[in-house]
This record gives sequence, structure tokens and C-alpha cells, in this order.
Amino acid sequence: MLPAKILVVDDDPDFVEIMRTILESHGYSVITASNGQQALARVKAEHPDLMVLDIMMSTVLDGLNVSEQLSRDPEAKFMPVIMASSIADTPHAGLFPMEEQPHMDAWLSKPVDPTTLLKKVEELLG
Repeated sequence: MLPAKILVVDDDPDFVEIMRTILESHGYSVITASNGQQALARVKAEHPDLMVLDIMMSTVLDGLNVSEQLSRDPEAKFMPVIMASSIADTPHAGLFPMEEQPHMDAWLSKPVDPTTLLKKVEELLG
């Protein structure tokens, strides 16, 4: 059986490498993207089983735009999305649209606790 494929989307290469190390050490296959446009292309090409998605990348709400586009894609809308962000600790927190529910299955604040990450991944992959 092939390992679950997880797409990690973040513009911080250190965060991406930490996520890769944690996930690969637990048997997951990891692919990456550094912005929303790359993420959407990787989803189409690679069909990941789950996505770990940052919010602030090329634009302040790049990750939210990705999750919104995924929710309208018949092939990708059922892929679990874990938002991992530190937006709550920035001046941009007020830009986060609280009136609408973003397309996500879990929220993790950065810095991400490895145990919590792995628990959420296992829960979402069933």
C-alpha cells in the first residue's frame, strides 16, 4: 500500500522542511508548494490525500483563496485541509474573514506541535 501523500504549502522553507521531516518520519509521502498558485497546480498534477496550508504567502490571504478554489473543485473538494498559520499573532489578523467559514478541516497555530499535527493527520486520513 502506498503511503498517504501530503501537500505542504508554505512560503517559509524552514517550516516546510520541519513538516517534511515530521511527516516522512511517520511514513507519509510529502510534496511541497511555496504559494497558492503552485499549490493548485500540485493538487491537479499529484492528487494529494491531504494538504497542510499556510494562509499568508504571496498575498495576505493566499491560503484562504486556495481553500476557496478547492471547495469549488469537484475533484479536490473532499481533500482534507489543515490550515497552519501564525496570522492570529500578526497585524493581519483583522483581515481573516470571520463571517464566512473557510474550507478547512482543522486549524493549527504556528509553531505547530508535532504530536498535534500527526494526530490531526491520522484523524483526517481515517
